[in-house]
Amino acid sequence: MDSAPPPDESARPGSPGIRGRIRAPKPNGSGARRPGRRVRATLVAGGAGFLGSHLCDRLIAEGRRVYCVDSLQTGRLGNLDHLADDPRLVFMEHDVRRPLPVFPDVDEVCNLACPASPPHYQKSPIDTVTTSIVGTLNLLEMARDRGARFLLTSTSEIYGDPEVHPQPESYRGNVSATGPRACYDEGKRVAETLCFDFIRQYRTDVRVARVFNTYGPRMRLDDGRIITNFIGQALRGEQLTVYGSGRQTRSFCYVADLVEGLVRLLRAPGAVAGPVNLGNPEEHTILEVADLIGTLTGRRIVLAHRPLPEDDPQRRRPDIALARRLLGWSPRIPLREGLGATIDWFEPQIATSLPLADAEAFPSPPCGNGRGPRPGRGLGG
Repeated sequence: MDSAPPPDESARPGSPGIRGRIRAPKPNGSGARRPGRRVRATLVAGGAGFLGSHLCDRLIAEGRRVYCVDSLQTGRLGNLDHLADDPRLVFMEHDVRRPLPVFPDVDEVCNLACPASPPHYQKSPIDTVTTSIVGTLNLLEMARDRGARFLLTSTSEIYGDPEVHPQPESYRGNVSATGPRACYDEGKRVAETLCFDFIRQYRTDVRVARVFNTYGPRMRLDDGRIITNFIGQALRGEQLTVYGSGRQTRSFCYVADLVEGLVRLLRAPGAVAGPVNLGNPEEHTILEVADLIGTLTGRRIVLAHRPLPEDDPQRRRPDIALARRLLGWSPRIPLREGLGATIDWFEPQIATSLPLADAEAFPSPPCGNGRGPRPGRGLGG
């Protein structure tokens, strides 16, 4: 029988229980245990989100059981539809700011729980900052009590609008503690503080990834970030909104590459002394990205410039020397190829959301539009 031990809510006095959906594993299926073999499990907080759902895919492909915990504030169950019948996935709708039940077979805890796009995290700033702080504390306590390894996905926003370029892990940042992005930036900074205090005080096995801009299938169209804004606007035949001059730069990492980096960091032997940058060091201006998306979608691009938002960084590029040395990791998928796969994923969503006349006015470009080879639909969606 491949049945997961149920989370033990009685093991933590006063635990309020989990409201929402709990899908128990089925007794048969591809995750069936071999006699005498214990299946280990990973808890993925924020596992119904863009990045979290891809991490769930990877862990299940490795043969692990995955407890996916998500409040569904910005995550979507649709990101997990393809795993609905897999007995190794257990989904729980739960806010990590509330006490968690005990999971008896968990030996890895991955915290990806927090809105990551500016429109989403600025919509409910207090929820954002408390999710980063209280949620991380709850999950760290679980990892400590279980003797589990803990992974935090922190952010390049730790560096703010950087005065050092590219940004190494040793750079302490140029961050506003009072601006509209502070709920996310400062929340993640405190989450990192908690992680390293748990190492010092409890010797918890903790790893911290500072994640730079990541893109790919399963991003939300209302995400509000550059890639989703440009792809959605291009496919709808709209002007592309460029904030500021468009000469500010970003570095974009395809989701399959990023997940590979996360897993390597999670499984790195021995202690990891500090945070590790994960991102693509190839730098592009916003105007270059707009032009490339126009080419890949086959659309004529018209730009609409808007004022630059407050505290928006001018340059962002990771120094990944530590990741190369410690993990043997660097991104492999070029921007053109990753954007091609991302556009392929968004096209049917845009087509079904357009009125019929608009859909006919902006038909999809024919095959052979210069996107080049595209990643498969595994980690890439």
